[in-house]
Amino acid sequence: MEKLAYFVLKDATTPGAALARPLREHVAPALLADAHVRGLTLEIPDLADDPRVTDAHLTGRGREIGAAVFVWLDTVDRRGIVEEALAGLGTGLAGYLVTESVVQPYAARDWADGEPSPGVTQLVTFSQPSGLPDETFFERWHGRISQLSFALHPTRRCYVRNVVARVLTPGAPAWRGIVVERWDRLEEWLDPKQLYSSQALFDEMQAVGFADPASVNLTLSSEWILRSIA
Repeated sequence: MEKLAYFVLKDATTPGAALARPLREHVAPALLADAHVRGLTLEIPDLADDPRVTDAHLTGRGREIGAAVFVWLDTVDRRGIVEEALAGLGTGLAGYLVTESVVQPYAARDWADGEPSPGVTQLVTFSQPSGLPDETFFERWHGRISQLSFALHPTRRCYVRNVVARVLTPGAPAWRGIVVERWDRLEEWLDPKQLYSSQALFDEMQAVGFADPASVNLTLSSEWILRSIA
């Protein structure tokens, strides 16, 4: 089984919720009807439309992310069913084959597949700095950043780390990392005193330098787990 990540792109001025209805009412049913789709999760950036969320919160091309669609297939060779279902949405499609690490799973889940997950997703993509060897990149990201993040974000509920193994669509951004982190409430995420445990830890993480700062894109989304992985 393989995990694929597809990003539906949009114009930065288009609301984050614009694709919610076609994704949930048309794309999702089409994919769930296919026996080769073993898992499906949608990230819809409707929370980026909240008036309290500013451009200072949504970094890089964050406002150009119209949705993230995470699909688990028997094999990447069957990805045509996903790309066909997403065709025509937004301004473009960026697809990736990824390796997933569930660094911090939900401690408990009391909602069913098909219901919106409580809280907010911080969805981040970024590129590997040019000239930075893989060994150094992963040591900094997996070995240092991931571990420091537990202390920095003590109220975080979930942390999923995805490494891009292969770009699947022509012209897709050269992203190397896709990170999904979850909090209970948007208000919690918006309050720096709740989001971060200390300025010193934040500064320490910033100094690690594992990602190209100009390539970091962040948006805020609602998570819909439509088919869990057994």
